[in-house]
Amino acid sequence: MNDTSLAIDVVDNGGQWTHREWRILRYLGVNTRIIPNSTKLHEIRNLDGLILSGGAARVGLTGELGNCSELLTLSIPILGICAGHQFMARHYGGEAIEAKRPEFGSAEIILIENGGPIFEDTPSRQIVWESHNDEVSLAPPGFTFGSKIFENFVNICKRAKK
Repeated sequence: MNDTSLAIDVVDNGGQWTHREWRILRYLGVNTRIIPNSTKLHEIRNLDGLILSGGAARVGLTGELGNCSELLTLSIPILGICAGHQFMARHYGGEAIEAKRPEFGSAEIILIENGGPIFEDTPSRQIVWESHNDEVSLAPPGFTFGSKIFENFVNICKRAKK
């Protein structure tokens, strides 16, 4: 890997897709590592971004996810996937609850206002793979929803700047 590639680590929260997220980043030429969610802030290397992976934790019910609270103090872009997304919503003052209708398998998302920069030049409707028991029901202050499934199931929250 060359020295000019992005450095983005994946925080392992026990999710079934953590290694796939890491592998896709490597495929894209990103300098990436998988780190445990118990990693302390002083142990984090110089990064361009961080991904809080999904996990088996019922974040919507417990509000806990390893040492992720401390990691959210970093001044870098952070993407939360599944439990990571739900944790971030709660951490910043939003709400994550047990889903009325859990999602497993293929689903169509509808982007709201183009979904944000990460979805630039992609279709407004996309087929994704879902595996969720909890959902974000209220965006934190300063965040907006970026997509939805059905009427209320939100799977993207975004904030313009930290």
